[in-house]
This record gives sequence, C-alpha cells and structure tokens, in this order.
Amino acid sequence: MSKKRKQKFPFLVGSKWTAIQKTWGWRHFQVIARKNQGKWIFAEMVSSCDPQTKFWLNAIQLKDDSLWLPGWKTIQEIEELEDSNDVNNSSY
Repeated sequence: MSKKRKQKFPFLVGSKWTAIQKTWGWRHFQVIARKNQGKWIFAEMVSSCDPQTKFWLNAIQLKDDSLWLPGWKTIQEIEELEDSNDVNNSSY
C-alpha cells in the first residue's frame, strides 16, 4: 500500500494575488489553472482587470513576498508593508 503524498499548493486554483511591481501592466491576478511538471508546479495567472492578460508562473515564486502578496492589496497596503520591511531590515 503506497502512502499518499501531500499535494503542494492545494488551494492554488482560484487564489488571488497582488504583484509588488506591475506585471504585464497590472498588479491584481487570480490563478485559473495549475500544471504539475515533475517536481515543479506552475500557476496560470490572469489579470483581474484584463482577462486577455495571462501567463504561467512557477508557483514557488508566489511564496516570495518581495514579488507577490496573497489576496488583492491596495497600493497603500503594499507601501505600508514595504515601509515596515525597510524598518525591520535596517541595522542600528
């Protein structure tokens, strides 16, 4: 009897993300599909403002908070997070 392996990124499809920097001209995206290729997992992203803007992304990048934030954030929320990271990362 084989052990069932835990799926990485189980709730990927349907999740919403904010790009720290504009990506293809936009910041707010939703995952519409996933693709497993060997040990890699890819997410197909679509812009919430322009459904014609789609691209595939290695899902591991979504864990990098210098690139992506979970959910849809405002510019003000992004700036506040960047400011708090600057304070936390500065040495005294």
